[in-house]
Amino acid sequence: MDINPLDAIETQEKKPKSAWLNPAVAITVALLATFMGICKVKDDNIVQAMQQAQADKIDHWGFYQARNLREELAKATAVQLRLQAATVAPQYQPAYQEQIDVYEKLAREQGQKKEELKVLAEKDQITYDALNFHDDQFDLSDAMLAVAISLLAVASLTQLWWLYAISLVPAGFGVLMGLSGLIGWGIHPDALIKLLS
Repeated sequence: MDINPLDAIETQEKKPKSAWLNPAVAITVALLATFMGICKVKDDNIVQAMQQAQADKIDHWGFYQARNLREELAKATAVQLRLQAATVAPQYQPAYQEQIDVYEKLAREQGQKKEELKVLAEKDQITYDALNFHDDQFDLSDAMLAVAISLLAVASLTQLWWLYAISLVPAGFGVLMGLSGLIGWGIHPDALIKLLS
């Protein structure tokens, strides 16, 4: 039995509108899932960078505190030596002054290194915040695309085209937020992100 290709086309054309809904849903879900996968890879890399920035910040503040303690101890020792030097005979004064100079120099060095660590820790926080900005975009994208896929599933079950059309709203917003994270756009709906945080 020969099948005429024109008959197959006519048969396709005679399908009711709802018959095209399931293929449309399947294609849309496949595209959204692929996009979600790409965004997930980038988001995971951002989360790793955020964890590293947070660890660096904690380390730098820890070293800052250690430098601060060393600076304060050196200052206190210099003061103690100054007070002791005032009570000793003049021939011992140079030895005390030499030690006072050593501890004052140590205090200055620790103060300088402490300030360098403070700058690094603050830079780590800025890095973390910048990464978190993009992480929020990916989180919102993931949430909106999940809502869209859920609506698409219901549209397929109910065979309602209007539900398919509604699902494209969160899908479009999810794609927009995902692209914002991938490309580095500054789109960041603060109110919505605060609501979900």
